[in-house]
Amino acid sequence: MTNKYTLTALLAAALLAGCSMAPTYLRPAAPVSGQWPSGPAYGGEAATQATKNGVAADIGWREFFADARLQKLIELALANNRDLQVAMLNVEKTRAQYQIQRADLFPAIDATASSTRQRLPADLSSSGRASTSSKYSVGLGFTAYELDLFGRVQSLKNEALEQYFASEAARKSAQITLVSEVASQYLTLRALDEQQKVVTDTLTAQQSSYELTKKRFDVGTVTALDLSTADSQVQTAKSNLVSLMQQRAQAENALTLLVGQPLPADLPEGNAFDAQGLLADLPAGLPSDLLERRPDIIQAEHQLKAANADIGAARAAFFPSISLTGSFGTASSQLSNLFKSGQGAWSFIPQINLPIFDWGKNTANLDVSTTSKKIAVAQYEKSIQSAFREVSDALTARAMVEQQIAAQEALVKSETQRYQLAELRYRNGVDSALSLLDAQRSLYSAQQGLIQTRLARLTNQVTLYKALGGGWLERSAGTAQGPAAANGAS
Repeated sequence: MTNKYTLTALLAAALLAGCSMAPTYLRPAAPVSGQWPSGPAYGGEAATQATKNGVAADIGWREFFADARLQKLIELALANNRDLQVAMLNVEKTRAQYQIQRADLFPAIDATASSTRQRLPADLSSSGRASTSSKYSVGLGFTAYELDLFGRVQSLKNEALEQYFASEAARKSAQITLVSEVASQYLTLRALDEQQKVVTDTLTAQQSSYELTKKRFDVGTVTALDLSTADSQVQTAKSNLVSLMQQRAQAENALTLLVGQPLPADLPEGNAFDAQGLLADLPAGLPSDLLERRPDIIQAEHQLKAANADIGAARAAFFPSISLTGSFGTASSQLSNLFKSGQGAWSFIPQINLPIFDWGKNTANLDVSTTSKKIAVAQYEKSIQSAFREVSDALTARAMVEQQIAAQEALVKSETQRYQLAELRYRNGVDSALSLLDAQRSLYSAQQGLIQTRLARLTNQVTLYKALGGGWLERSAGTAQGPAAANGAS
């Protein structure tokens, strides 16, 4: 009879577990336009078209970054960066939490064995004599197993599952951010190297000019002002060189932190600053693609689904809950008789809990869950809007930076010609030292501006790649899994 009742209860639990009071989930409409902004500032509509490179998020970082040295740095960062390791451990933690919550859907069967020996004094014994009794028992049972009649446990399980999915998306987002940060810091290092070269060349030229000016000053053909100005230019160049050396050391320290270990001495040779070879025709696709490609948006949606499931658990708290406790085994006053025929023992204890008056606790819990969902909706919509802005900003920068570079290159060419003419005129005694020094200063400024503009173009390409969800795959077209996945995280 006991087995019959137990089987009936478990069957009823299985049939009713599918009942859920959570609202039907509907993805909120994306609060952005269906097309990227257009106009002269965005270079027309070419950015929205697919290219031979396919979807940006499907382009592996080894294909996007052609520099072998940078590829090695990214590889080391993915293996050693502590922030990424924390994100991966959070996935493991939320997966374990989900498994804990899922286990509540099923009764926990425990095996028990007990032995009790008790003495009663004469005045407490029914026989009027002191007595000693023993009891031995062995059995299987489950305690306080909740029949999920209204889907409370199922809703809590679904909430934990969505949080697990959200942590997985957060892990991908952390990797994408890490890849872009390593690339941007590396490009900054290469730009600083290029700036140091320009400053060194400028310092050499200014020292040469100072020496020539000094000779002319000694023979009285130039004034002390000319000599002082030439010396000032030399000292300024030396100061700039020291400042750049400091900036480079700090940039290398930042890169070391991102990589998570000291930079190896045997890194591959890197490409020159102006030969990085980043993909220039990175396709933007459509704004709707971000909903499926950006991990931070995916994370926000999973958190929204988790909040939606929590409402189901809060609603179920208004209804009765039934829990079961049962056991089956053998019991005897003699250990030798414990497993003999007729010593079977069982217990079955159903319990129902019906909320009557809780001073508004359940209502308040439902209000909290409902408000939390509204917050999650707002956060999801904001994540879409933020992604839309990031891509739009990168698109307009991509369209405009080429014009800036063209203008800056023309300026460098013009200032170079001006400097060469000024130097020739000065050496031939036609013009003053001030004109030469002014030409040197203008050329130096134009060269530094060109390096900064080229760095802006490269970092913007990295930013656009990240904004479109790129940086998760190691190689394009699904030829390899992401590095984090290859290391065993799931």
